[in-house]
Amino acid sequence: MKLAVDIARRLQGNGRSFDLHARFECHKDVTVVFGPSGSGKSLTLQAVAGLMRPDAGSVRLGDRVLFDSAAGVDLPARLRRVAYVFQDYALFPHLTVARNVAFPLQRWWERSLSPAVRDEVFAMLEIFEIAHLAQDYPSRLSGGQRQRVALARAMVGRPDLLLLDEPFSALDPLLRERMRHELLALRERFGVPLLVITHDPDDVATLADDIIVFRDGHVAATGATPDMVHDVETGPQIRRAVRKFLADAVARDGDAAS
Repeated sequence: MKLAVDIARRLQGNGRSFDLHARFECHKDVTVVFGPSGSGKSLTLQAVAGLMRPDAGSVRLGDRVLFDSAAGVDLPARLRRVAYVFQDYALFPHLTVARNVAFPLQRWWERSLSPAVRDEVFAMLEIFEIAHLAQDYPSRLSGGQRQRVALARAMVGRPDLLLLDEPFSALDPLLRERMRHELLALRERFGVPLLVITHDPDDVATLADDIIVFRDGHVAATGATPDMVHDVETGPQIRRAVRKFLADAVARDGDAAS
């Protein structure tokens, strides 16, 4: 499903300003948004999800217009069919795992889960292999378990697009590698395209079909990762190639801006 983003937003505060001008299209299964902190990556994903309103521009997903400032269109987040997994997972500490996953399906006034919602939630818990944690609270979970709960909550509404903001930054290196491959398996199982923020070249090398490089509020470069990126035997070579592409993209953009 094609995602087309063309947005602008100016942020001001404490005597400073930041201008976001993000324009790109995504056509592949997994697109990775790479760049340093403060380059506009998270703001852009928030605009796609409906959590931040741009000053101007448009966001289109397939044949649906999610936002268009000229036409006066700004779909509420709940109607966009776009799921967002935050960097810290944003689990509700006072809710059990089952209740966290059920949250997108439950109306605020309902004190208990309907049978249909309960069945859907527990089916999702089984998919993510966390059914045994259904009555636990987030404070008792490991980093990997919290991530699975966040992903299960995102997927229970069957979104058209899944956005992930630094999904592995809170995990140790060994768990990061495992969760990268679990994320690819998730995409394969649900058939949902992913847009993933990272500043880790290893995430790019393992996950990306396409790469979007951000710098200072705009897209500095885009590129396609070779199909062999998922081949374990060529992994080190691909990682070196990805690092060179990213370094060259940022350097070229820096030279152009100077």
